[in-house]
Amino acid sequence: MPPLDLRAYVSVDIETSGPSPSLHALLAIGACSVADPSRTFYVELKPASLRIEAEAMAVHGLSLEDLSRSGLDVAEAMRRFEAWTLALVPAGAAPVFVSYNAPFDWMFINDAFHGTLGHNPFGHAPLDIRALYMGQSGEGWETIRLNDLLDRHLQGRRLSHNALEDARDQAALLRALLGAEPSGAP
Repeated sequence: MPPLDLRAYVSVDIETSGPSPSLHALLAIGACSVADPSRTFYVELKPASLRIEAEAMAVHGLSLEDLSRSGLDVAEAMRRFEAWTLALVPAGAAPVFVSYNAPFDWMFINDAFHGTLGHNPFGHAPLDIRALYMGQSGEGWETIRLNDLLDRHLQGRRLSHNALEDARDQAALLRALLGAEPSGAP
């Protein structure tokens, strides 16, 4: 079997003000090519909602006040993210959204794309790294922990909760699980 072509796979991580895209704000988007993690995208957004959950805000340390002044408008951020994604993916290929806990990240990204551009260039089928590992290993869902995978495959590195850094670590984890090396990376 030929090696998997990962050039259409995009590792995405987000930071938010809480758990629900209908109630909380998407605050930061980080993404990178899984095949070439030096190809990156990062943006911080103006909060579309001022509703917060303290636990979510403590995770990433972003400030709604600062982002209200310096963040990009959500529509502009999503236009830029789509343009970057489509330029990254080879002609004729559809981008594949990849994340650890993809349902969470994808629901915010999907909501933002549909709310601003009327469509999602990733479609409706994200790839969840935890589910992939469950299928590979046969381990039960409840026993799979991100830190265990990071210990096993990334020498114990921990997520920083910076969306871009975490997207890069997720890309490295996916490549490790697939036995793939990055292509084009320095």
